[in-house]
This record gives sequence, C-alpha cells and structure tokens, in this order.
Amino acid sequence: MATSRGAVFFMLAVSCVCSAVSHRDQQTWFEGIFLSSMCPINVSASTLYGIMFDAGSTGTRIHVYTFVQKMPGQLPILEGEVFDSVKPGLSAFVDQPKQGAETVQGLLEVAKDSIPRSHWKKTPVVLKATAGLRLLPEHKAKALLFEVKEIFRKSPFLVPKDSVSIMDGSDEGILAWVTVNFLTGQLHDHRQETVGTLDLGGASTQITFLPQFEKTLEQTPRGYLTSFEMFNSTYKLYTHSYLGFGLKAARLATLGALETEGTDGHTFRSACLPRWLEAEWIFGGVKYQYGGNQEDYEKGGILKVEDFERKAREVCDNLENFTSGSPFLCMDLSYITALLKDGFGFADSTVLQLTKKVNNIETGWALGATFHLLQSLGISH
Repeated sequence: MATSRGAVFFMLAVSCVCSAVSHRDQQTWFEGIFLSSMCPINVSASTLYGIMFDAGSTGTRIHVYTFVQKMPGQLPILEGEVFDSVKPGLSAFVDQPKQGAETVQGLLEVAKDSIPRSHWKKTPVVLKATAGLRLLPEHKAKALLFEVKEIFRKSPFLVPKDSVSIMDGSDEGILAWVTVNFLTGQLHDHRQETVGTLDLGGASTQITFLPQFEKTLEQTPRGYLTSFEMFNSTYKLYTHSYLGFGLKAARLATLGALETEGTDGHTFRSACLPRWLEAEWIFGGVKYQYGGNQEDYEKGGILKVEDFERKAREVCDNLENFTSGSPFLCMDLSYITALLKDGFGFADSTVLQLTKKVNNIETGWALGATFHLLQSLGISH
C-alpha cells in the first residue's frame, strides 16, 4: 500500500467536511462535531464555536474549537482550541452509567468557561465514543450513552440529533485524516499532495490514506474504500479500522487476557514485563492483575520504522535495569514494531512523524468531525 508522498502521521492516542458524502452503502455518515478554543477578543456573529467529546477507551476528552468566518461561502478559519480530559474512559463505568456521565458534566464546565454565554444556544455539542464502547455489550453501552444524552439535554448548548453515538472505526480514521490534512495545509491547496494517517488508540488502530496508484484501488477490498466530497474536491480514501488491535487491547492479548471470562484471583504474567513487577490495571471496566514472569526470566519527532524495532530490543534486553514510568514499554514497543512491519507492511526505512498536535491543535478525528457538524447544521456556509 502506497501512501501519498511517502509521508505518514502516526498518532498515539496514548489518537470543514463539506457537501455530499458516500460512505460504502450507509445512508448516513458521521453526524456530529464540536467546537473550538480560546475566545477571540472581539466576539461577533462571524465567530463560530463547536464542542466535540472524544470518548475513548482510556479517557474522555473535550475539544472546544473557535472558528472565524470572514466571508460567506469561504471556509471558516480555525482560531484555536481548548482541550481537557479525564481518566478513566466511559467504558470503565460499564456498571455505573450515571457516574460515568458525571465525568462528561465536569468537562462541560470547560466549555462554559471558554464560550461567551451569548453563543451557548447556537453552539453544537456532540459526543462520539470509539472502540472502548464498541467492545462493550450493546445494552451496557446504550445505558452509558443514555446518561450522557441526559447531561447534554440539561446543558445550555445546542444538542443536534444523534448528538451521542458510537462512531464506526472507519469514520474515526477518515476524520483523523481530515484533521491532519487540514492542519498541515494539504486541503487548502488542491495542488498539494495529502499525507496518510496511522491512529493507534487503546482498543483499535486505523490506517487512512489517499492511494497514489490505480493498482492500489483495484486490489483493495471494496469495504476499505470510501469516496466523499470535501472542499469542492472528491477524495477516494483507503481506510480501515482494526478493532482489538489498539495498544491497550494488544497488552491484554499479549498477556493472554483479552477474552478471559474470569480474572478474579488470577495474575497474568509475561517475560516482556520486569520480573519484580506486581500490579493491577483497569481496562474496559475490568480489573486485571499482572506481573513479570518470575519463573523463567531472561534478559526488550521523526522516526523510521526500524527505530521502533531497535528501541524495542534495547528495552526488552535490559528489563533488569527498567527505569521507565511505564512497565509496558517493552511490550508496547514490540507490538508497535510488529504492527508497522508485519501488520501494515511498512519497510524499515519508512519515515514516520509522531505527533499529538499540529499547529498547537490536537490531532485525531475531533476537528474533522466538528467541521462536518457545522456544515450539516448549516452554521457554516
């Protein structure tokens, strides 16, 4: 698979859509976006806000975006972003949905402090949950979303239809692609080539890029291609989401705990963890005991794929002298190396740019979703 210009953004989630959209055979696409950041000095009718909640597997994040539309018919200019987050994610409250919704209520106060009161009623608020909730039993996920809807309903903000939902993994990848290419300027000048995105979340990972070669389009499974119109241009993207292949889910799989029904009293062990380690970890509302293998223990900006493998070997070969703040470093680096080389097929020499922000704005799907929300509500023309 070739990505445009050989450039790839790798987003570790540790991860102005306009006009008609055709997404496989679905009748609707991503329907919700949020606002922006720091309040401009002079608030006018041309100032737009959007509030986007990213309910991930490891935490819930709020993005408050501020846009300024200088001329009708032109794309709004992103002026800034206010960002905040809480841990754990909603999925950790699988059996306490009201308590989970209270974490969203706390983050809504950030939006109130960031947006002038005069704009509250016309500022849309949306929450999109990702793989963390996709992995939960349907009835429990619905209970969590219902309580969040009640929080939104009582808020002073504009609550669109389907304001709270679980986002399809492919949509997550596409919107992250929109965000990165908007922030890097690729979507402002149609003559520029776009960049591909790899988004490694806690429970899933996504790859999205604009294929260069017709052969790639011909050989790609139909379900992996999405055509949509944006900024008066049509893009045909390769995108796919791998549920269960996120970094946190990979930890559980490596420990042999991913699909274990009972965890009480059992400690999951691995030689990829320090021998002395005995700890617990909560993921998806389940508490896991884990530790190093004490019986047969032997000596784990811009980067190339080979750098991940070299660092994995360095860390995993020196677990006795482990000093990192994360006991999972050897395991995580090993998984990232395997994902990039064996999963996505990247060569050792492929250059990756690791980033959480572009121009001081968080990468990920939230900004792309906010543009689409404003468009769908007719707020931005």
